[in-house]
Amino acid sequence: MLLLVAQGPTIFPASFKSFSKKAETALSVALGQHLAASSAIRQVLETYLHLAGIETGYGYFAPNVPGSYKLVFELHYTDGRVEYELPSVSGAAAGTRQDVLREYLVKTLARSIWREHPEVQTVRAVLGSIRLPTVSEFEHGQRESYEFMYAYDFALQNDPARPKGP
Repeated sequence: MLLLVAQGPTIFPASFKSFSKKAETALSVALGQHLAASSAIRQVLETYLHLAGIETGYGYFAPNVPGSYKLVFELHYTDGRVEYELPSVSGAAAGTRQDVLREYLVKTLARSIWREHPEVQTVRAVLGSIRLPTVSEFEHGQRESYEFMYAYDFALQNDPARPKGP
């Protein structure tokens, strides 16, 4: 924080800039950051900071953060080709539990995908949950996994041809 105030424009008054530079320098000396990496003093200080959990500074814990979700569109062309498209979506809407609202949101996203690929015959939207491994699982080589939740199939319904002229 001190480094940010010392280096650039912030909401703090300009007089804080000089103080922040001095305080940041003093703090880095006190934490042994100017010592060689092999220095015993620096290693003791870093070990203490890591054990105390304060080496990364301030963190924020947010309760009730929803899981991660992934929505994939499967585009089926008349010539048999299949392509996959990921929509640009973020926020809680991707993980909503209300079936009707979720289907409406997916249908709206499918329409935008269709506009970009007008020659597509059908679109399948697949929504799944991404499960992240625990630290122990990650250390043993496990990576994120994908759990299927819903699939929606959409087909373009063309208007019947209208006769031209009188």
